[in-house]
Amino acid sequence: MLPCIPILRLFDEAVTRAFYVDFLGFAVDWEHRFADDLPLYMQVRRDALLLHLSGHHGDATPGSAVRIEVDNLDALQAELIAKQYKHARPSIVDQPWGMRELGVHDPAGNRLIFYTPIDG
Repeated sequence: MLPCIPILRLFDEAVTRAFYVDFLGFAVDWEHRFADDLPLYMQVRRDALLLHLSGHHGDATPGSAVRIEVDNLDALQAELIAKQYKHARPSIVDQPWGMRELGVHDPAGNRLIFYTPIDG
């Protein structure tokens, strides 16, 4: 099998773009609409991670969760805290199942859990 690309629901395009691009540091690879008055579907990328964000009703359920492994969780936290994003000041939690995790919620209520093994 090859890597999968999660599809996450979006509602407010401007707020979603600010969260993923300005706060989390993703770049927009492409955007698609069937017509000007129809919902946005777009791909964002950061390093090797790809996410699809969709405003289409049937594409995804708001409130989903995605686990994303990272090489340096402390550096990611420092980067995010330095941006002083008004809706999140994420902290790292050492979980009893052997993972260090940093969780953030996007504007649609989806949870992104960045993690690394405690002994890794």
